[in-house]
Amino acid sequence: MEWIWLALTGGATAYGYIQTRRFVRKKLRFVDAVKNPAIPIAVGAVVGIAAMPLGAILPIVTKVSGLLVGAGVGLGVRSGVKDHKRLPAAY
Repeated sequence: MEWIWLALTGGATAYGYIQTRRFVRKKLRFVDAVKNPAIPIAVGAVVGIAAMPLGAILPIVTKVSGLLVGAGVGLGVRSGVKDHKRLPAAY
């Protein structure tokens, strides 16, 4: 059971990171507010807190897995913003 939890949590964290990074790079590249250093922390906290109540519905989702998914999303936002600074300007 622990291996299943670890695999699902790792997969959800990686999926959240990849999708958030892609979204920030493609859709939010012209939004100046996303460049604020507090945004990745705020987004990660909101996603982590929003994922925690799923533990009542799905027993495999724990508080730790909710926090890890939130951290993955926050790091995805941070990475997407950093990538945007390195990408050439699109005209």
